[in-house]
Amino acid sequence: MHEELIKELSVITEEEQHILDGRKEIDPQLYTEKKDMVIDSKKLLQKGKLIQVRPHTRFVHFPKHTHNYIEVIYMCQGRTTHIINGTEVILEAGDLLFLNQNAVQEILPAGRDDIAVNFIVLPEFLDTAFSMMGDEENQLRDFLVGALSGRDGETCWMYFHVADILPVQNLIENMVWTIFYDSSNKRSCTQITMGLLFLQLLNCMDKMESGGSKYDTEIAAAVLSYINDHYKNGTLSELAAQMGYDVYWLSREIRRRTGKTYKELLQEKRMQQAVYMLVNSEVSVTDIIESVGYDNTSYFYRKFRERYGVSPKEYRTGNLYKM
Repeated sequence: MHEELIKELSVITEEEQHILDGRKEIDPQLYTEKKDMVIDSKKLLQKGKLIQVRPHTRFVHFPKHTHNYIEVIYMCQGRTTHIINGTEVILEAGDLLFLNQNAVQEILPAGRDDIAVNFIVLPEFLDTAFSMMGDEENQLRDFLVGALSGRDGETCWMYFHVADILPVQNLIENMVWTIFYDSSNKRSCTQITMGLLFLQLLNCMDKMESGGSKYDTEIAAAVLSYINDHYKNGTLSELAAQMGYDVYWLSREIRRRTGKTYKELLQEKRMQQAVYMLVNSEVSVTDIIESVGYDNTSYFYRKFRERYGVSPKEYRTGNLYKM
């Protein structure tokens, strides 16, 4: 992004100065009159305007909230961490995040050099973009339908890794510049530019995450990979430390994303390994129990019988000629 824009967006705002002076949390009255933390467009948009940009507020935790407008966040430099519908999303420089009115967002504190810009967008502003999209079904169109109707479609948030896509970066910077400096014909220019942005993003669907689907897969894959490599001595605490997450958060997320607890996944892997060794080796059952990570023989025997209906010895005998 142009250095002049970065410089303007980096200026400490009055709100941020209060935070730096000791305020520990956001001032809710700047964002809403409601107690349920629905951020109100009337607080952020001048009357009659359909779109506005504002620098992302740094230095403070922003608690869970929704919006009565569509929010688009563009990361100019640095990074910000968002939790959307329970999924952690880390925006890096050049990334783009779309949220409709029903997406639940929480934002962790950003540093001085973490510069992002928020687009405050009323649904009717997106009419032009929607008309430019055509009738082909896709997630971008589904997002627009949900945003325009105020209802959740299959896609209530979208996250694009597009730092290396020059046309996308140019369109975003053009919109920021036009709105921030109040250029003439601003509404027409920005509506058409937003439509062009959506058309460009159709070419970047491989760089998109939505509704947490890709993130869910990545979390599950990381957990299963760890268990596969560390089924004997691995712990949830060690895994959480390696992944950089709070252990209690990760425990809940594993259950939510896989339908099983960490302990259940670990036990599955240990049993699978025990079965493999029973059938493919002559190692004693006692040594197998130790090698897969159990120190309680009676517990292993009980769990093995619950799972396979026979004892380890009976399982080995019945499968000797099935190798």
